[in-house]
Amino acid sequence: MTVPKIDATEIASGWINGFIGVVIFSGSLPATRIAVQQFDPVFLTVTRAAIAGIFGLGMLLLFREKRPKSRDLVSLIVVALGVVVGFPLLTALALQHVTSAHSIVFIGLLPLSTAIFGVLRGGERPRPAFWVFSALGSALVVGFALAQGLTASPTGDLLMLAAIVVCGLGYAEGAKLSRVLGGWQVISWALVASLPAMVALSLLTMPLSFEAITLPTWISLAYVSLFSMLIGFIFWYRGLAQGGIAAVGQLQLLQPFFGLALAATILHESVTWVMLLITAAVIMCVFGARRFAK
Repeated sequence: MTVPKIDATEIASGWINGFIGVVIFSGSLPATRIAVQQFDPVFLTVTRAAIAGIFGLGMLLLFREKRPKSRDLVSLIVVALGVVVGFPLLTALALQHVTSAHSIVFIGLLPLSTAIFGVLRGGERPRPAFWVFSALGSALVVGFALAQGLTASPTGDLLMLAAIVVCGLGYAEGAKLSRVLGGWQVISWALVASLPAMVALSLLTMPLSFEAITLPTWISLAYVSLFSMLIGFIFWYRGLAQGGIAAVGQLQLLQPFFGLALAATILHESVTWVMLLITAAVIMCVFGARRFAK
């Protein structure tokens, strides 16, 4: 049977959207690391969700989107608990104990977490070779991070591990729901569902004074609120829904290396040949996983 041309186009579009989402997400942990130096982790988490929720509500009203059906509410709650509250809060708490560089160890495990939940929640069935490439890519990223001589904090490590688990679940659940509601609609409805609680908690945890808050901290808050919490998910959920949760999820393996590119171009830090070779190997693993994802 001949595969319809539109299917190939849809898959290619999924990879493009997923790639854009990963690029946007790549700045999340560094921005969070900056923000938690002056903001309480709980305040940062609920405030970024509240800001994104207000914009999400505005988009839903502007485009007159229909409300989700009752059968979609459980999935929206899972998405909200996973990516609106769970991952941001757990990473913010973890980054009080570990550096953003150390978190690379765990980001390298996120594609596997997403793929596993894609099987459990999305009904996907990748071929055995997919898991080989996925595990190899994750091992390369984790091995590279550990080779940098990073110091560990048991508390920070456990928090990051929990963050990866809930994030993988939130990604897979949101991608499954995106096939019904649409990518930006899913994250917007999840944010709106959380909005009353997030606004209330923002007021309760607000600092007594903002005078000492520096410009980099405000910029970081703006980034994690608008890009990490909303805009990135618009591309990411659409990409997962179009190209497959397990397959497109492997693009997350590239996320740590986008940080290296930023470090080299903006911070003028050195990038070694080893980094470039590891990056090339990870890219090959991503393409290998893509080939055997279906």
